[in-house]
Amino acid sequence: MLSSANAVFGKKDIVSHRKETSVTSLRQRVLDELQRRNYSPATTRGYILAIKQFADHFGKSPEHLGGAEIRQFEAYLLRDKKLAPGTVEGRMSALRFLYKKTLKRRDIAYDDLIFPKTPRKLPVVLSPEEVSRMIGAAPNLMHRTILMVLYATGIRRTEASLIKVSDVDSQRMVIHVRQGKGSRDRDVPMTTKLLEALRQYWRWKRPNVYLFPSTEGQRGIEQPVSDKTIWHICREAAKRAGIKKRVGAHTLRHSFATTLLESGADLRTIQLLLGHANLEHTTRYLHLSQRHLRAAPNPLDQISVTNQRFSRKRPDDYRA
Repeated sequence: MLSSANAVFGKKDIVSHRKETSVTSLRQRVLDELQRRNYSPATTRGYILAIKQFADHFGKSPEHLGGAEIRQFEAYLLRDKKLAPGTVEGRMSALRFLYKKTLKRRDIAYDDLIFPKTPRKLPVVLSPEEVSRMIGAAPNLMHRTILMVLYATGIRRTEASLIKVSDVDSQRMVIHVRQGKGSRDRDVPMTTKLLEALRQYWRWKRPNVYLFPSTEGQRGIEQPVSDKTIWHICREAAKRAGIKKRVGAHTLRHSFATTLLESGADLRTIQLLLGHANLEHTTRYLHLSQRHLRAAPNPLDQISVTNQRFSRKRPDDYRA
């Protein structure tokens, strides 16, 4: 069935002019509201895609859908698509923005737009030896340098993809992170080892604008490599290194923070380096630091336990 849903955020040529105009108008309204609030390009892309998926699922424009359809869609994502709660939360954030900020629908309650409960899981971290194996398993110099930058600075994969050659400040020994998460700038320190690796890479690659440019067959050499490509680089390096853990670019970020904490860095410093807006997000690494886990004396070690002689009978022998 061809309906206005096919043209909500694409495929405009297969609907009537009236429907196309309506749908294009809705898309533009969403974009205007996002831009008015200065949302990042990544968030804008994610919201537009999520709204399109919602419309495609029901074959209707979102303007003709309501709370019942929102609840059905969320259940479908969790039950049938088996998406992670965090991923579903992103979809629901987009629908909240659509119905509350753009369409201002008072008939849709916030209970229709609830976020699923997200399990609190500790992130996967790698030991220094595992990170060394990953870097050593990189198939080329660009991949190797990307892995080194991620581990040496703790920056996010999107931030790494957008580093420009001019952001590497060898005089102050920092890398400028421009408009990171939350549209915040920050500097991250650069060690001598990382600077030498970057210089070796630059002599080989000769990047012009972006430190890690894309290719002619993809975005073009004047555009940055995609953050998804960096994710695949990390996954492939871990696989080649024989690491069985679930590894992504964020794993190196977690490993960076945990290693700093175990080396004696305070939480406030780590918060600034990671670009966390809230210190609470940084305290999770206390649960991963072996130094902090072993710092407190164990109560069992504080008591004396007498040695007793017990019967050698097996538990099954006590059964009637």
